[in-house]
Amino acid sequence: MKRLLLAALSWSCSASYAQSQLEHVAPDPPQTHVHDMSYREMTEMMGMDDRRRFGKATLDRLEWRLGDDSFAWDANAWYGGDLDKLWFEAEGERDRGDTDESRLELSWDRIVSRWWSLRAGVRHDGGRGPTRDWLGAGVAGLAPGFLEVEASVYYGEEGRSAFRLTTQRDLLLTQRLVMQPELELAAYGRDDPEKLIGAGLSDLKLGLRVRYEWRREIAPYLGVRWVSHFGDSADFRRAAGEDADEWLWLAGIRAWF
Repeated sequence: MKRLLLAALSWSCSASYAQSQLEHVAPDPPQTHVHDMSYREMTEMMGMDDRRRFGKATLDRLEWRLGDDSFAWDANAWYGGDLDKLWFEAEGERDRGDTDESRLELSWDRIVSRWWSLRAGVRHDGGRGPTRDWLGAGVAGLAPGFLEVEASVYYGEEGRSAFRLTTQRDLLLTQRLVMQPELELAAYGRDDPEKLIGAGLSDLKLGLRVRYEWRREIAPYLGVRWVSHFGDSADFRRAAGEDADEWLWLAGIRAWF
């Protein structure tokens, strides 16, 4: 009996499906055709443009050192498309009315994989002592663990060479409260006493900042930073009356446009 019921149910479903297929009427083909369009007309019609150029400016750090008359800045801006961008960076520190150090870089940025891009360009160092100009090349991207990395090598006048590495990561404590540890180091191929720079590992900077994203585009923060110089760099600084190691308490703001 059960088999008869199942067979009847199956036949009924098959018959219903066949009937629905017979009753289905395909729509008429389109009566109009889209005319040949230029790329600009197509993007305007579809509301999308894969070749469009964009730009962004970020003030990553504008911070004051608590306890003395000094501040530091770190900003970048880019303009370009999905694969190629023109990249600009500006970083420096100013103490007691004088610029201790500054770095300007202008680079071409080319995405080469899902997480990494290559950069090549020029760098100009100012601040204490004579200015220095470099040719540079490096990589920037996101390492495992969501660690933002920038690593570059430089070649300068009179056979000078340098290496710079920066890493940082955003750790969300809440949706708006973000903790950001960072590491930055610099090394040089030869002594440059006029800039208080020695050969080898010159300086190491470790920082920790906690910001509150009042809006995503603007976030005040508090932090602490440890700066240490090594080898001849430390000796040159001590001879010039500067500290080779120091702790800095920071208050600043981060913004992007």
